[in-house]
Amino acid sequence: MLKNTQNLLDIMAQLRHPENGCPWDVKQDFASLIPYVIEEAYEVVDAIERNDLDDLRSELGDLLLQVVFHSQIANEQDLFSFDQVAKSISDKLIRRHPHVFADALFSSDAERHAAWEQSKADERKEKSKTPESDSVLSGVARSLPALIECEKIQDRAAQHGFDWKTVPPVFEKVEEELAEVKEAWESGNQAHIQEEIGDLLLVVVNLARHLNVNPEMALKQSTQKFSKRFYYIEKQVAAAGRVLKECELEELDALWNEAKRA
Repeated sequence: MLKNTQNLLDIMAQLRHPENGCPWDVKQDFASLIPYVIEEAYEVVDAIERNDLDDLRSELGDLLLQVVFHSQIANEQDLFSFDQVAKSISDKLIRRHPHVFADALFSSDAERHAAWEQSKADERKEKSKTPESDSVLSGVARSLPALIECEKIQDRAAQHGFDWKTVPPVFEKVEEELAEVKEAWESGNQAHIQEEIGDLLLVVVNLARHLNVNPEMALKQSTQKFSKRFYYIEKQVAAAGRVLKECELEELDALWNEAKRA
């Protein structure tokens, strides 16, 4: 196993060789690789969702390549090495699992989770660089998809008491924000409409949290369901020798209901 890992590191070093390497690989830097890190992470998720284990192995390799790629660039600049990356996560895992690697005892999952969050907070405090770094909300990556970032921010706030204790008030807040969206729409002020839509989405994410639903996964599943039903509509319309734009909405809606029943 270690032989294969070293082989991968050697291959990456050769690809980055300034004279004998690949021109594309040589010109990359941390920033230019950002889209590939994101893309590979999502392709891992896609393989898991499709339960394609062969593809999962391949996609995990592609994601590992991004770690090796960044580590090689850092090593060339005398910043850190792949070995130091591995050591960093190893130390972190040991530090965050005192119930496994030390003598800590937790009486419940909630107590264990609280200790995990405290460990993360201590880590953030150690590397604090700005006044905002002291906030309980610090450390949530701004580059996360909006729904995931929103959920993490709200979860952090909830851990420190800023949250509803029961579900009914959250439903009421959703209804309140929806009414404010309608008022903004009636005003015709586009900036205000966008603001209120954002507030509505934020409180819907909060509702998802209270109902133990992952909002990112819920929206992804609903989008896939929408796409599947829309494909059905396209096939039915095409089978009739027509195109979508020729159909009335009522006809398309009837096909949508057929798709739901199917």
